[in-house]
Amino acid sequence: MYISLIKEFFIFILNQKRNKMKQLICPVSSEKVDEQRTRLNAFFTILLLAAGIYYKSIILLLVLLVDFYIRAFSNTQFSPVGYVSAGVARLMQLRKKPIDKAPKIFAARMGFVMTILITGLFLADYQVASIVVAAILIFFATLEFVLGICVGCYIYTYLVLPAYKKK
Repeated sequence: MYISLIKEFFIFILNQKRNKMKQLICPVSSEKVDEQRTRLNAFFTILLLAAGIYYKSIILLLVLLVDFYIRAFSNTQFSPVGYVSAGVARLMQLRKKPIDKAPKIFAARMGFVMTILITGLFLADYQVASIVVAAILIFFATLEFVLGICVGCYIYTYLVLPAYKKK
């Protein structure tokens, strides 16, 4: 049952990607970021989060929390994960692919909130709950890294925007 639900979810996501997300409304800005770097950011987020949970390291979780804060609310050039991603992109000679920055900031803010929740649950010794929230964040980051799918656009379109329009 769960496998068929997961399969249906992936088919839905891939169909949305094929349709180029025409029905989604993401936050928009005139600023651009490199998609290759944002996908590498997702990869390093997965590594940091998985290592933090596996090794029960509050330090790794705090590093990720600070990094999400920097990416969400500050100058992204100071992001440790962003710095490593830029270096890896240069080493791999990845061609820059500019994309809109606003959805990535929204996603970083969601990652920040989720990492606060993970860290709080971890510190309160709710290990299973922190692992569940971490698994959700890892799943979202994996979709971004592997398929270039920004779950933040879905959340913005179906949760944030309708609430904003009601006001």
